[in-house]
Amino acid sequence: MDKYFQENGFEKCPYEHSLYMKQDVDGSILYVCLYVDDLIFTGNNPAMFDSFKQSMIQEFEMTYIRLMAHFLRIEVMQRDDGIFISQAGYAKNVFKRFGMEKSNPVTTPIESGVEVKKSEVGDVDPTYFKSLVGSLRYLTCTRPDILYGVGLISQYMETPDQSHLNAAKRILRYVNGTVNDGFFYTSTQDFNLVGYSDSDWGRDLDERKSITGFAFFLGDTAFTWSSKKQAIVTLSSCETDMYVAATSAVCHGIWIRNMLNHLEISQENPTEIYIDNRSAIALAKNPIFHERSKHIDTRYHFIREHVKNKEVELVSCRT
Repeated sequence: MDKYFQENGFEKCPYEHSLYMKQDVDGSILYVCLYVDDLIFTGNNPAMFDSFKQSMIQEFEMTYIRLMAHFLRIEVMQRDDGIFISQAGYAKNVFKRFGMEKSNPVTTPIESGVEVKKSEVGDVDPTYFKSLVGSLRYLTCTRPDILYGVGLISQYMETPDQSHLNAAKRILRYVNGTVNDGFFYTSTQDFNLVGYSDSDWGRDLDERKSITGFAFFLGDTAFTWSSKKQAIVTLSSCETDMYVAATSAVCHGIWIRNMLNHLEISQENPTEIYIDNRSAIALAKNPIFHERSKHIDTRYHFIREHVKNKEVELVSCRT
């Protein structure tokens, strides 16, 4: 299929190889996103839609299912003022599969104050636990509010015990109470990219590594997010926030900026990334050597270059 796109005037995005773009001299643009043998497309000219549909049907054995309502178990409701996406149907199937349809909802995905650690000898079937965690992980496609909790229990796949299973089922109970939640992407001309980054210093009780999280917005709605354990042990919250968490967010932000610029969605101003650590921001803006930061690996200092080049700007925000 890649050959077809290349032969028909499409340009593959160098930053996301499943994304193709075709642009005519009159300013008409067609975007096509390919996933295995499924694809979705959008643009600004209905005539290009019709031409593309006919060409694809002639070239391949394909079925056109009209305005997208479902894609990879994600439900899509399109309206004049925007698009709403959710996984309510998929979540209900997960409840049924694990016998949680009648579970009592809770208001938070993780119980406050509960500590989860590794178990040397698990008393829960690993296959069952992996299936449950895998189902929850797929729900994070539209539910970043459970991403931290799902990432936490994902560390205990090999020897899960009852505490790990209870934590996983609590996340399901939370989803049960918020099953219809999703994202509404409003029709807007605001394509200014903004990011938020934070970390939980030393939260992992087994290795004392920190948890990094970030989210990026276009307009007023998040569209990409991450939460994962850091690869190294940090010695301060400044190091955690700046040289690991913020660096991870900057890497992701630069990638998105490059992709948006390639798609003719220009980012004229530096991408603002909000963090709540003033010391980290000061280090990013001031290239002067600091005795208290000399232990930090130099590979993280690249963030200063992106600030200097006005590609990103770190902005302080309240916790």
